[in-house]
Amino acid sequence: MHLHDTRRRAVVSLEPLEPGHVGIYTCGPTVYAPQTLGNMRSQFTPDVLRRTLLADGLDVTFVTNITDVGHLVSDGDEGDDKIEAAAARTGSTAEEIAAHWTEQWATDRRRLGMLEPDHLPKATDYLPQQIEMVAMLEAKGHTYRIDDGVYFDVSTFPGYADFAGLDLTEMEASGRVDNIADKRHPADFALWKSSPEGSTRLQEWDSPWGVGFPGWHIECSAMSTDLLGVQFDIHTGGVDHIRVHHTNEVAQTECALGVHPWVPIWMHTEFLNLGAVKISKSKGHVLVVDTLVEEGIAPLAFRYFLFQAHYRAQQTFSLDLVRAADTALRRLVGHAVAARDAVGGEVVAPSGGRAAELRAAFWAAMHDDLNTPKAMSVVSTVARDPELTPAERWALLADADQVLAFGLSEATDPSAGGDVTDDPVVARRLADRQAAKEARDFATADAIRDELAADGIEITDTPDGPRARRR
Repeated sequence: MHLHDTRRRAVVSLEPLEPGHVGIYTCGPTVYAPQTLGNMRSQFTPDVLRRTLLADGLDVTFVTNITDVGHLVSDGDEGDDKIEAAAARTGSTAEEIAAHWTEQWATDRRRLGMLEPDHLPKATDYLPQQIEMVAMLEAKGHTYRIDDGVYFDVSTFPGYADFAGLDLTEMEASGRVDNIADKRHPADFALWKSSPEGSTRLQEWDSPWGVGFPGWHIECSAMSTDLLGVQFDIHTGGVDHIRVHHTNEVAQTECALGVHPWVPIWMHTEFLNLGAVKISKSKGHVLVVDTLVEEGIAPLAFRYFLFQAHYRAQQTFSLDLVRAADTALRRLVGHAVAARDAVGGEVVAPSGGRAAELRAAFWAAMHDDLNTPKAMSVVSTVARDPELTPAERWALLADADQVLAFGLSEATDPSAGGDVTDDPVVARRLADRQAAKEARDFATADAIRDELAADGIEITDTPDGPRARRR
């Protein structure tokens, strides 16, 4: 397996610190608002990585966290805590806000075919570990205190700028990073924030430095090392984390624990470019998995869509592109089901010839820094290659599905007829039609019937309610 390491700016060979085992930490969501489709792309990459390593026979420990305190509106350590601000807007508690959006994120991960994390730590459950790490840094002379809290002094870590290739001199001259009064350098960052005098926050704790709350960066360092050890193999996240969050993680962890490099491989997923996409039906025009469902698109079609671009390249999103992925996924499932049913579901690994060549090409692509577009090209060839027997086709698709996670073993032919009343997308449209009829808005009810008919779905009104059947 070869992966691109952000720190070394090169594709390098994965050499597990512990033979046969790989530890992966992924920065999870700050749970103050819906997690968008863009957020989910940075979760997709480590899921594909993890599945590939598992298919290789490695033991993988996968940790992703929940940030439920400490992530301020500004990366310059200014402004309100995002969760406290959300609680103030809605009249909810911080715990209620965090629990609600954690559940949305976890549900959407499942809908997109992602494996459950081995560990899902919450920052608020790791306060003792965070305080201990700040104390270690203080004892080693890497911190200073001001009225605002305890800060990491970047001048005590000569390699601070290396990870992201920062120009600290230019940063200091321009004040590009928002500063706090009494900070020694714009890049210095909060390890522990003091609660303002005369006020009570929703989330605050006692510490050796007074009542306050942890800085965002120290949370990930404490949680990852507690669950994966002082050093582990791979750290992943979005490219937006490179310059501040991950740079600060490296500095504080290497200084506290005396290790270098702390993590051998850092993988970063590029942005999902939403452009000028507007979805009138979605609340607040936020693109989430439910948006796709409202548009009649299966969530796994978005997973298929993500496979079509390399994780280190920006990917442009549009509903038309995801609809095209939905159509392609249905075709793939149809080919897989036909081959699977022709051989009774038995999987026999190819021993040579064209089938073995295609299998090798798929896994070579996955081992080449997760080259998913190339891997998907192989899958498309497998689905329709006339040289393959049904047994070979099914064996190859079942093998690839260890990473694809399209559920091909249990799938049904999407072109086959049958009752689809309970299909989530169809059920939503049936409910809309029923509501329109009750409101005597028969034009809307007829329009919904016509839309479903155009998709090959017939509605029959029965005494027990409408039933839908795919022709």
